[in-house]
Amino acid sequence: MKVTTSRFGVLDVAENDIIKFEDGLLGFEAMKRFFIVDPADDTLILWMQSLDSPEVAFPVLEPKIFKSDYKVHLSGNELRCLKIENTKNKDTLVYCILTIPDDVSKMTANLKAPIVVNTASQTGRQVVLQENEYSVKYSMYKELLTVIMSSAGNARVSAEPSNSIAMPLSLRGTISKVEVFAL
Repeated sequence: MKVTTSRFGVLDVAENDIIKFEDGLLGFEAMKRFFIVDPADDTLILWMQSLDSPEVAFPVLEPKIFKSDYKVHLSGNELRCLKIENTKNKDTLVYCILTIPDDVSKMTANLKAPIVVNTASQTGRQVVLQENEYSVKYSMYKELLTVIMSSAGNARVSAEPSNSIAMPLSLRGTISKVEVFAL
């Protein structure tokens, strides 16, 4: 299907790339359908684009990229809502929503309420973790910049300009680095 977005223009989105959030997101409960967009830049940041509201897209990132010890513990109810029968399966992705102010060096990640996606059923849920160690505004710019610089240093540099354009990501077969446990 063709989807018009305010940030990325018109994108061709496959039905099986749509993530359904039965309860919506915190503060955005009316928005139930999203898909992940790769903006085709070097930031590693993806965007969770709403199908229900073309002007709404959240910057997201897998937290293991900048916080290597990050883990998610889900309650029995959260596992049922996400249709996760076994936390050892590799069908679960975890993203955190970023806040990117004008001064990007002040960028933060919400580690307290990650987005969890079951890629087998294409269901998602924003969960509020019970652990007190995680913050809603985790400052992570320096860690992300280090990872980006390291990737750029290892990548082959091309003299040709990039013609990359933003496109929806298929999450099927994507393996998360974040460990998910049952409470």
